[in-house]
Amino acid sequence: MKDLRALALYLPQFHPVPENDEWWGKGFTEWTNVAKSRPKFPGHNQPQLPADLGFYDLRVPETRDLQAAMAQQYGIHGFIYYHYWFNGRRILNRPFDEVLASGKPDFPFCLCWANENWTRRWDGYDKEILLKQEYGEQDDLEHIRSLAPAFADPRYIRVDGKPLFIVYRSEAFPDIRRTLDTWRNEAMRLGIGELYLVRMESFLRDVNPHEMGFDAAFDFQPFHASPPARELGELPGRLLNKLKIKTSGYYTNSVYKYENFINHMMARPGADYKRFPGVTPDWDNSARRKRDAFILTGSTPELYGKWLQHTVQHFTPYSPQENFIVINAWNEWAEGNHLEPDMKWGRKYLEATARALGVAY
Repeated sequence: MKDLRALALYLPQFHPVPENDEWWGKGFTEWTNVAKSRPKFPGHNQPQLPADLGFYDLRVPETRDLQAAMAQQYGIHGFIYYHYWFNGRRILNRPFDEVLASGKPDFPFCLCWANENWTRRWDGYDKEILLKQEYGEQDDLEHIRSLAPAFADPRYIRVDGKPLFIVYRSEAFPDIRRTLDTWRNEAMRLGIGELYLVRMESFLRDVNPHEMGFDAAFDFQPFHASPPARELGELPGRLLNKLKIKTSGYYTNSVYKYENFINHMMARPGADYKRFPGVTPDWDNSARRKRDAFILTGSTPELYGKWLQHTVQHFTPYSPQENFIVINAWNEWAEGNHLEPDMKWGRKYLEATARALGVAY
């Protein structure tokens, strides 16, 4: 079996913060959306409700310990914590801050800067902005300085000693190369040393990361290289839309077959640059959106395991430590992509993960 490091994206939304209290109502967390979700068409797998870990609160250290123990048991090497920075203002940072301060759980991690605008639609675009991302050289300096304690942690995931830091939307920067150069120079000055910088390949696709100043790219699924609807076996919503026939669920959302999607992904050619492969167990963000959701339907642990196993078999690491596979995600419950056990499947997605990675559980 190849020596691979499977990393799972981790959402720290599951605890109340003042911003969410103000914007969405007192006590709001991602669980609020998850619990109120309902099926939009026959056979729609909603709501997706947690099983083993329940409706947890990430302020509780025992929950974070259980998550890490479960992930490790089924072959996940580490978590990629989403990190939110708005010109010095940090959001949803308490869980990671406590992980860093306490030294627990003893489980590898790295950070991904989720550099999107916060909007009322949850899509990161420019309508109804709640918190806006703005960029500048001084902010670049302050940002990388704030990350120095995390980079120094012995649990931090590295490539040949270089801390791995991921940028979610590189295309949003006015001058991404300047930002990366600023980070690299300041990291050397601070004694951090060299950085290993990766762009998440999603919105801007099939662009050589080296030309932008990055070391590599991560393949963010399911949105990388999304094929035409006809190749996905899209359900009848688009046709009904064209005919002006309103059918709840199909009419107001984009619904695709998971099996057709993964077959398309498995058939696509590899990149001619360093791109670490990605998979997703499922995707369904209808819990967040009343309409215009992107829904994959028909996912099963067997189909997901097939995709992950194919990815493992066909990925050749670029070097002994450039050996990542990224799974989206560990706990994106309101987007329907989670490895954590739910009421329908229990631990079957975790078990499929372990089998594909060749891990005894």
